Amino acid sequence: MSDQATTQIKEIIDGNEVVLFMKGTKEVPQCGFSSRVASVLNYMGVAFQDVNVLSDADIRQGIKDFSDWPTIPQLYVKGEFVGGSDIVTEMTLSGELDQLFDKAGVTYDKEAAERIRQANG
Repeated sequence: MSDQATTQIKEIIDGNEVVLFMKGTKEVPQCGFSSRVASVLNYMGVAFQDVNVLSDADIRQGIKDFSDWPTIPQLYVKGEFVGGSDIVTEMTLSGELDQLFDKAGVTYDKEAAERIRQANG
């Protein structure tokens, strides 16, 4: 991974409370896994920075090297790597994502989170 990509990734993660490295954008996801995570965050009203890895090959590979995680999307909250689509889905359904947001001081719609659990319970 290039030093420039590493620096850029660190700046993005450090400069935003919640960051989703994804294929596409939060408005127009380009894969189902990215769409799932972006949809959860959007539905819960979480303000997050989306980073389209398809627009920059260095960032696309760099984020995988940075996190030592082989897949996209990747969610970061307050500088900490949370996981990909499966982990975020599990955390949403178990309530762990709510706990993480509460602990990190991230604003989200608690009722929307509960509606997700009720619809998938």
